[in-house]
Amino acid sequence: MVKLHREIFLFAVGGVGGLVIDTGIVQMLVGLAGWNPYVARVPSFLIAATFTWWWSRHYTFADRRSDRSAHAEWLHWMGLMSVGAAVNYGVYALLLMNFPVLHRWPAIGAAAGSVVAAFVNFAAARSTLFKNPKASA
Repeated sequence: MVKLHREIFLFAVGGVGGLVIDTGIVQMLVGLAGWNPYVARVPSFLIAATFTWWWSRHYTFADRRSDRSAHAEWLHWMGLMSVGAAVNYGVYALLLMNFPVLHRWPAIGAAAGSVVAAFVNFAAARSTLFKNPKASA
């Protein structure tokens, strides 16, 4: 159980890092480079998800293996995180549709979506990609 708690904590740390990268890049592309905010989310998501893959591979799930090459592992990670992104947006949209006050406070909906998606992403990464313990040396 201690190992699971450690993994959850490290996944959260990596997720916060990914969030900082994602929001920083999207804000920079929109604010400084004049990109369309919808288009700017594509590279910001790809870079942030790449960071969270690297973090999870080296820290969160350091005691587990995926049995894939790094490139195949990254592609699988991106697919899993895309599912989480869809869950995130779905929760966000559902909350905004049902609670009109959140139109003035969309960050609350975004935060709720992020929390739900984090659980989905962690469960998917742990049970699907990094499901095998590393052999002891």
